[in-house]
Amino acid sequence: MTDEVKEIQWTIHTTHPNLVKQVRDRLSEVVDPEIGMNIIQLGLVRDISIENDIARMKMILTTPFCPYGPAMIEMTKAKAVEGLNMPITIEMGAEMWDFSMMEDPSALDWGMYA
Repeated sequence: MTDEVKEIQWTIHTTHPNLVKQVRDRLSEVVDPEIGMNIIQLGLVRDISIENDIARMKMILTTPFCPYGPAMIEMTKAKAVEGLNMPITIEMGAEMWDFSMMEDPSALDWGMYA
């Protein structure tokens, strides 16, 4: 396993690079309460794109039936609107999360995975 941080590249990295830092900063405030890590660290935000001044985000949860899922989705939407300063729709992806999706593998040191 590598300890290299791998920032997920969203569509806005190419189309709206000036918005990437501010939206990442806002989304980093959304923490998965069971794991104690934010949705950026966990790699739950899979893509963000903007068309006609409306943002679209694809995200996943760590488990399909996460009890905190609805609250995390609402908080994610609110923080994305703050960071992008435009309306956003969130589409839930069908892919299953696993630790390889994390941006920072060294965060695995919290001991959940051996």
